[in-house]
Amino acid sequence: MSKRKRFVVTSVLLSLGFFVIQFIDIQTYKFIGMGVLCLLTLVLFIWSLREGLGKNLTLLTLILPVSFTASVGLFWFLLPASWLLRIPVILFFAAGTYALSLTSNIFTVSAIRTIALLRAAKGVGFLLTLVVMFLIYDTIFSLRTGMLITSSLVFLSSLILFLQGFWTVILTNYFSNKLVMISIITSLVVSESVISIYFWPVTVVVGSLFLTIVSYVLLGLGQAMLEGRLFRQTVREYLLVGTVVFIVMFLSTHWAGS
Repeated sequence: MSKRKRFVVTSVLLSLGFFVIQFIDIQTYKFIGMGVLCLLTLVLFIWSLREGLGKNLTLLTLILPVSFTASVGLFWFLLPASWLLRIPVILFFAAGTYALSLTSNIFTVSAIRTIALLRAAKGVGFLLTLVVMFLIYDTIFSLRTGMLITSSLVFLSSLILFLQGFWTVILTNYFSNKLVMISIITSLVVSESVISIYFWPVTVVVGSLFLTIVSYVLLGLGQAMLEGRLFRQTVREYLLVGTVVFIVMFLSTHWAGS
């Protein structure tokens, strides 16, 4: 079976699994079902990408697909039970899974040799990483736990996603101190940003968006640094976007009710 057919089979099977889970009424079984679907995601992506995967950092390409399945599934549990929402979410999940199959394949192949589609794959991977981050942050904030637990969960989830996000730039087969350190530092910054949200009367969605923007700036600057193109213009562009979004969120906050 060709790779393209394997990607289609993977997307169809995972989408069907996601569809079936929507009919489970008992909440505990829903979470078990999502766990099984995440495991199935891992197995199917290993099967789909088996030629390019090795016992090295190419395994990091599996992080985003599994995280995508988990984040969409957990976020789905927070939405009202309506077919007007179910159908678009399932279609989004199917399209995202197929896109991840293509981009993950490009990353595993590029770890061996340079190919022309790498720049496009990096763009898609960057976008999907931010989407997953937003969905995970939203789920974590929805738990409404204490500041320490929330910041710890944000740190762990950010660390995993930053690690794969930065690796897609350098595409080395083995860990480097720079890759590990930049992933830890950026994750710490995001987790520390959680503290400010506890003193900021924002909704769960706005708080999640704020952390996603912070992650956008850090991921973009970190990738630029690893690529050796961290110029002043690049820094200004990312900081400008982050500042504008922050000002808009700040002005839209209802401080009177805090």
